[in-house]
Amino acid sequence: MKKILNTFIFASLMAAVSSCTAKYEDINSNPYQPGDLSADDYALGSAMNNLAGCVVSPDVNTAQFTDCLLGGPMGGYFADSKASWERTISNFNPEDGWTNVFLKSDKVLPVLYSNLSIVEVVSQNTNNPVPLAIATIIKVAAMHRIADAYGPIPYSKIGADGSITTPYDSEQEVYNKFFEELNHSIGVLNEHPNDRLTASADYIYQGDVKKWIRFANSLKLRLAIRIANVDKVTAQKMAEEAVDPQNGGVIEQNTDNAAWSYFSGSVNNPIYVAKEYNHVDVHKEDNSACLTGGDTHVAADIICYMNGYEDPRREKYFVKSEWKGHEYVGLRRGIIIPVLETTGHKYSGINMKPNDPLYWMNAAEVAFLRAEAAAIYNFNMGGEAGEFYNTGIRLSFEQWGADGAEEYLNNETLRPETYVDPDGKNSYDRDLSRITVKWDNAASPEEKQERIIIQKWIANWQLGNEAWADYRRTGYPHLIPATAAGNKSGGIVDSERGARRIPYPASEYGDNPVNINYAVATYLGGRDDMGRDLWWAKKTK
Repeated sequence: MKKILNTFIFASLMAAVSSCTAKYEDINSNPYQPGDLSADDYALGSAMNNLAGCVVSPDVNTAQFTDCLLGGPMGGYFADSKASWERTISNFNPEDGWTNVFLKSDKVLPVLYSNLSIVEVVSQNTNNPVPLAIATIIKVAAMHRIADAYGPIPYSKIGADGSITTPYDSEQEVYNKFFEELNHSIGVLNEHPNDRLTASADYIYQGDVKKWIRFANSLKLRLAIRIANVDKVTAQKMAEEAVDPQNGGVIEQNTDNAAWSYFSGSVNNPIYVAKEYNHVDVHKEDNSACLTGGDTHVAADIICYMNGYEDPRREKYFVKSEWKGHEYVGLRRGIIIPVLETTGHKYSGINMKPNDPLYWMNAAEVAFLRAEAAAIYNFNMGGEAGEFYNTGIRLSFEQWGADGAEEYLNNETLRPETYVDPDGKNSYDRDLSRITVKWDNAASPEEKQERIIIQKWIANWQLGNEAWADYRRTGYPHLIPATAAGNKSGGIVDSERGARRIPYPASEYGDNPVNINYAVATYLGGRDDMGRDLWWAKKTK
């Protein structure tokens, strides 16, 4: 794409900023970040980068709530390790401040919609639909995380009159709107495949429109499989369209992975910063350095699976534990949290560097989506389920720089280990799964689905909200339940099934009473709690 900004457009955009942010008069948001961008690309670049920051926020506190304290633990990746937290999502009794972030934070919806309006002005003033098409794809990538956390949400009417106190859409309506917006954006970009955004406006794909097309189709495939149990007709149509090469194709190589590579120098990955909060520096016993992190450690669930499979990716994912005789050992979720300074710091940490990107989607996930679509739902994915499954494993090993993929995917004897807590308080002696790694084309559909989801879950490390969605949709992978003392829901949440959603912000009942009460009564059967299943999460085991 040619340089599209000039003085007139910049002035128009400044007017648009004033107009857009004025619509959110109760929430402060700054759509510009001085110093990040060159002058001629400043307006579009700042808007596009602010939009990207609405998928996983660069704001540490926001990302901590959405990914370290919500998605990570609910997906079986992370465990809370701060003993003073007594009301947590993992314990199913969270404070409102822990669950209201997606809908009420000034870092998400206000930033998303005000900057989307700015990009819309750019596209109108330049008669170029490409920026708005990409912005809309980012919008769906951000908003589906919100819908998958709460269920029904305000969506189709947000921004229509500048108000965020709008009616809620049902989950099915939200998903239909997602598909409509993705289809339109994919169509627009396929009409302009050789256009480019300037790289400073795009820290995901450096302006490459063809890669945005592949991401949009891959996101469409993800959402199609999400609803396959409840709307198979729509799911099949969307999934098969997504993988059709004539529509631009999906992510098939790690070079096309969607990752926000925004962090460098003193600007750090917010998950890295959040997991280091309250880091224990040295062991009290011998004054040696402690390397495992702070408020968030690795969950026992994923380490039990990967230990059992002798997975070579462990050293890429985890920091070794500081329990003698235990190379990798995770902390159980949904427990009375041990004191970090004396016990909690000994569990394995998250292996992450300050300037690592924030991942949105990877090629391995797309391969596993195609494997499940073919094996379980009989959708035409352009290939066989077993080959997609093996490709997913190979791509994940390549992404993380691990050796031994062929030996791993051909192993038909190793199984996940049971959890033995070195502290002796929170062990879990039941088998998590009897599933081995090697693909078995003669297996039952149930066994095939469990095998696919386990490997997809391992490959999607750090994408906790996505893992939680798969767990609620399929029942896989089997996760370690909360302990009796750790389940503080008062009977609302079944420990074996885990939390099914998060409650709406308490302030919605004062700010938007008619609409939220209608949504809860009509779409959620009158239950705004963590035990209520979402529309697409219909599998009961």
